[in-house]
Amino acid sequence: MTAPTVYPCLTYRDAPAAIDWLCDAFGFSRNFVADGPGGKVAHAELGWSEGGVIMLGSAVEDNADIATGRSLIYLAVSDPDEHFARATAAGAEVVRPPKDEDYGSRGYTLRDPEGHIWSFGTYRPGG
Repeated sequence: MTAPTVYPCLTYRDAPAAIDWLCDAFGFSRNFVADGPGGKVAHAELGWSEGGVIMLGSAVEDNADIATGRSLIYLAVSDPDEHFARATAAGAEVVRPPKDEDYGSRGYTLRDPEGHIWSFGTYRPGG
């Protein structure tokens, strides 16, 4: 398998709490976390068990465009119903509950505590 060449990057007001929440609710693993000054996260890489990495860090005051942006990220999961149960038990806000799509995927959409939108499903682009 070829290593990924696209890495979603997110910023959070409370990146340490976001890392804990993303690992607990969605099942990411901490691959690397570089602490920044004042309890901030300079850079973090979270691994996805089904392949891939996201990067994140603390929002910085001197770059309002990055600090206030919201994102929508899609992640493939093998068992969407099991993952949905885990994420909602951890407090993820349901944007769209699990549903079967006409194109053969089953998926759902959630919002994290800082407003980023996460879609999960069985569809695997290019696969």
